[in-house]
Amino acid sequence: MSKTYLVTGGAGFIGSNLVHYIFENRPDTRVVVFDKLTYAGNLNNLESVRKSPRFELVHGDLCDRELVRATIARVKPDIVFHLAAESHVDRSIDGPSLFMHTNVIGTFEALDATLALHREAKDGQKPRFLHVSTDEVFGSLGPTGYFTEETQYQPNSPYSASKAGADHIARAYFHTYGLQVVTTNCSNNYGPFHFPEKLIPLVTLNAVEGKPLPVYGDGKNIRDWLWVGDHCSALVTAAETGKPGEVYTVGGNSERTNLEVVETICAVLDELRPKATPYKNQITFVKDRPGHDRRYAIDASKIRRELGWQPSMTFEQGIRRTVQWFLDNRAWCDAITQGTYRRERLGLENG
Repeated sequence: MSKTYLVTGGAGFIGSNLVHYIFENRPDTRVVVFDKLTYAGNLNNLESVRKSPRFELVHGDLCDRELVRATIARVKPDIVFHLAAESHVDRSIDGPSLFMHTNVIGTFEALDATLALHREAKDGQKPRFLHVSTDEVFGSLGPTGYFTEETQYQPNSPYSASKAGADHIARAYFHTYGLQVVTTNCSNNYGPFHFPEKLIPLVTLNAVEGKPLPVYGDGKNIRDWLWVGDHCSALVTAAETGKPGEVYTVGGNSERTNLEVVETICAVLDELRPKATPYKNQITFVKDRPGHDRRYAIDASKIRRELGWQPSMTFEQGIRRTVQWFLDNRAWCDAITQGTYRRERLGLENG
């Protein structure tokens, strides 16, 4: 194989989509997935590629210094795509310790192990490190304006604070040690393999099961939605051609209120899986969560201007594809809701 790409968190939502994207678009590239396989890590996401000679799974914790260093030293990745993170805001509010441990210390260990490889490699063979972050590090926008690469950090949840800390460590490893680090900050992703605790899959599955569709507060919190396939193309573009030390914000140019998102899902389901009453009748407003940022929006002009990337999927196209995917993959959904998807992980741990 001409290249080796290591993907941390490669069994998760964005990570597994990235693995599939690399397999489809970089046919000579080997992919090594490093994943702890926590509740959000699902080997079923990688079922179609796991038997390929181009694929390897390393089951481990990024905070395991010896394993991380040994893995990177052995596989000698040309690029490390660092996506592994605890990512659910509500869970970070209830239990922030795990988020600080994984997102901050885990990022440090991944960077430090890659630096060891960097120091041993010849010029022209130095590894690149793509640090994948979130727009949540920037805090909350007012009714106008956009996040850019120069926006001041103002994280408002334990999750976003832990990601902000990781961003700063990644930046320091470029400026202090010369590690070829590129950072991306993306808006909200959606698409296949999205874990059912997140808004779009939760609403889709609750709707077809006749359950309430919970909407926080007044439902007017705004997010910029990004089709996960477009995000993956941005990550590969930034990793391969981005300038080390630079930051690129990645967005879908698809601002919607949470209520608009839920209503759009309901309208799609009314067409794809009609029933006697409209699905929007199941919408239920619930108490807002603490520190709920009002609006996120991304200005992605830098990555478009400098690297030639832009999103290809409109929100209307993407949400229809996403809803259809969840309707067509109920076995995948049931394995998660019933917990059976974790049995193989337990087998790995006991093997």
